[in-house]
Amino acid sequence: MKRAVLEAPEKIVFQEADKAVPKKGEVLIKVRRMGICGSDIHAFHGQHPTMSCPVVMGHEFSGEIAELGEGAGRFRIGDAVTVRPQITCGECYHCRTGNENVCHELKVIGCNEHAPGGAQEYALVPEHLVFALPEGMGFDDGAMIEPVAVGVAAVKTFAMDVKGKKILVLGAGTIGNLVAQSAKAMGAESVTITDICDEKLEIARRCGIDHTVNTKTENLKERLEAFYGKDGLDGALECVGSEITVNEAIEVCRKETEIIIVGIYAKDPAVHMIDVQEKELHLSGVLMYSEEEFVQAMRFIQEGAVNLEPLKTKHFPFEAYGEAYRYIGEHPATSMKILIDIAE
Repeated sequence: MKRAVLEAPEKIVFQEADKAVPKKGEVLIKVRRMGICGSDIHAFHGQHPTMSCPVVMGHEFSGEIAELGEGAGRFRIGDAVTVRPQITCGECYHCRTGNENVCHELKVIGCNEHAPGGAQEYALVPEHLVFALPEGMGFDDGAMIEPVAVGVAAVKTFAMDVKGKKILVLGAGTIGNLVAQSAKAMGAESVTITDICDEKLEIARRCGIDHTVNTKTENLKERLEAFYGKDGLDGALECVGSEITVNEAIEVCRKETEIIIVGIYAKDPAVHMIDVQEKELHLSGVLMYSEEEFVQAMRFIQEGAVNLEPLKTKHFPFEAYGEAYRYIGEHPATSMKILIDIAE
């Protein structure tokens, strides 16, 4: 079978490999569709803080069951499926207390040398991480369940229930957009999203986000006051991984509100900690989603509570996988979700 390996930053090579044989409790998936994530882009450029080469990337993928290992009885050959890409130890404190998403030994499929992802014709996966696609859901949407789950988990990190609340999302890339849509799906009264790219803000409006602000040309604090009055926001989610945006969140949030850190930071930011202290803000990080949140994301897509169509930028055939990254680099303003057609 063919697989694509990120051997070094900006160097993807195709290799021939033996098709794996599923062992007990495993399934072999014929990969049909794979999404390129912001984390993959960071890794491609050698800027991801935890991913290193060589790696077979792709933690957002869908396909169909090709082979079943011993005891893998939940599926039949040909079933359309997706994968929750979290390999956990099952023994650490967090696994024992139901929080496997922060397992001490967590390996993310497609983000670890020893857990190859969807950038290959066939992927070997533990059966318990595999989920049947709902009837009528295509492989494109199946590959996008994972990033929607990131959005769901981010919003659920708030200590508060977002129902009826006013929420700010900084960053209108794919994850920021899905965080904003997840907040709406969970009942937020109003969601504002920011970016410096008008094209991404237009996509957010097409997805039903209430307010958009281009922070390059508009004053965020003034715009928020116009939207929400003096009482302001109930919470914010930083989805860029930028020193500028985390400090924007700190500046515009009212006292005693929560800020959830979603973005990946290529380098540590200088944070205005005195303002965090004086305003008694609550900063929380979010890493990944639980199984429950993954299933909730699938349900949001199925029910139409999250609109994925405006985010689907372009398809590339598997043999043009490296070109897809170059395309993203050349079209940063308009590239949202790039999908790779591994097999048809």
